[in-house]
Amino acid sequence: MRTVQSALFVFVLHAICLAEEPRSSARLPRSTPESQGVSSKGVQAFVESADRDIDVMNSFLLVRHGRVVAEGWWAPYAPESRHSLYSLSKSFTSTAVGLAVAEGKLSVDDPVTRFFPEETPAQPTNNLKAMRVRDLLRMSTGHHTEPPRDADQTWTKVFLAHSVPSKPGTHFLYNTSATYMLSAIVQKATGQTVLDYLKPRLFEPLGIEQPVWGASPQGVTLGGYGLSIRTEEIARFGQLYLQRGQWNGQQLVPEAWVEQATSLQTSNGSNPNSDWDQGYGYQFWRSRHGAYRGDGAFGQYCIVLPEQDAVIAITSGVKNMQSVLDLVWDKLLPALKPAPLAPDEESHKKLERTLAGLRLPPQQGSDSSEAAQKVVGKRFAFPANPMKLESIALESRTGEGKDRSIVLRTRIDGVEQRIECGSGEWIKGRAALGPLMPDQPAAATAAWSDEQTLKVKICFHETPFVTTLTLSYTGKELLLDSETNVGFGPTKSPRLVGKSD
Repeated sequence: MRTVQSALFVFVLHAICLAEEPRSSARLPRSTPESQGVSSKGVQAFVESADRDIDVMNSFLLVRHGRVVAEGWWAPYAPESRHSLYSLSKSFTSTAVGLAVAEGKLSVDDPVTRFFPEETPAQPTNNLKAMRVRDLLRMSTGHHTEPPRDADQTWTKVFLAHSVPSKPGTHFLYNTSATYMLSAIVQKATGQTVLDYLKPRLFEPLGIEQPVWGASPQGVTLGGYGLSIRTEEIARFGQLYLQRGQWNGQQLVPEAWVEQATSLQTSNGSNPNSDWDQGYGYQFWRSRHGAYRGDGAFGQYCIVLPEQDAVIAITSGVKNMQSVLDLVWDKLLPALKPAPLAPDEESHKKLERTLAGLRLPPQQGSDSSEAAQKVVGKRFAFPANPMKLESIALESRTGEGKDRSIVLRTRIDGVEQRIECGSGEWIKGRAALGPLMPDQPAAATAAWSDEQTLKVKICFHETPFVTTLTLSYTGKELLLDSETNVGFGPTKSPRLVGKSD
């Protein structure tokens, strides 16, 4: 989709014993880069560039010849945490369709209206009647605008009532509502939501534990977004497709479906330098260098490179999604060699140290200020606002040395919360920042950038979002500015002005 740790890294080196590790385990085996034909220096260059040049990297995992050779998480992101996939979810919905086709529950040539007779307009247009499951899969529904998905409407009915100006199959439009329709069709055909349908057929065999996937007001799995799984689980999904649907000796997904889903089904542009102009399959993007991928907003990637026998899983929070792929092609692709390399222990150890020390920069500044002494304990109240923020207060700084922290107390929509913010580090807990950021796992860091200004960073580390709050104290007033690294709309909120009690 275009719209655009401290050692929380796990890198397990098994050198010799990995060759004997059984493949029956869902966890991918580990190996050294050089033994799998990967240059540690090349991976090092990629990681260093990503750390320096990419807005907010969250995680990275490289699989070569079926073995993980490098993996890292930028703290507070961590291996055990799920991550919002956004439109990378679409590739999983495509897989559900392929499985339902293989079981004879439906066909890609079925008319879409066949599944929703009660919700189809009384006099459907010829173009609507011509729309088939195949057209949903390849984003060629004939729409010129995407049908809306409003909470107070039946999404399938709205979709079927939406204008279809072009003949299906002739016009590419990236269309998340089309993917939702695929989810609704699978549910109609199988009697199960896509989430439940995939559990025994895909998630459990791949060891994807307790996947989280939202549903529409009608109880249909969202399909086009909303799935949350872990970084290695993304890589396992990619490895399944690289292995043409086979996993531990079982054909989980028909090979023919893997071929169809990842092949060019729709042309969508001609720019040779854009990974969004290489064509589209069945809910998979074609990429440069003979690769294909599932991807999601703000830089969530499952990149499969058949020619190099490699899979790359990346989660991030970026505005420019092409920048991440450019870095893969410029730095990482050249590191993948056609044969095993001589051991390079020095470079490998350096890479391990780099990966183990990855973290998002904590807020820089002082842990105290002149203003801090005056405002600690004071409550600043805010008038009604979209964030539903009612008040903010600071608690006394606690601890010494590494245990130092700044504590922010807020009241949002009637709910009190206490956010402990690390000084020079991230402290994990939970946080909420209004209707768009409900209560969820978060990590926080804070520092005084000058005598009157406190900056607080809150990382919602199961998502790409990092919000920076700037609290400027001017006597009896508190000026609050809020900005998030990425978003589907404006990322900067209007200033709020609070007054002390």
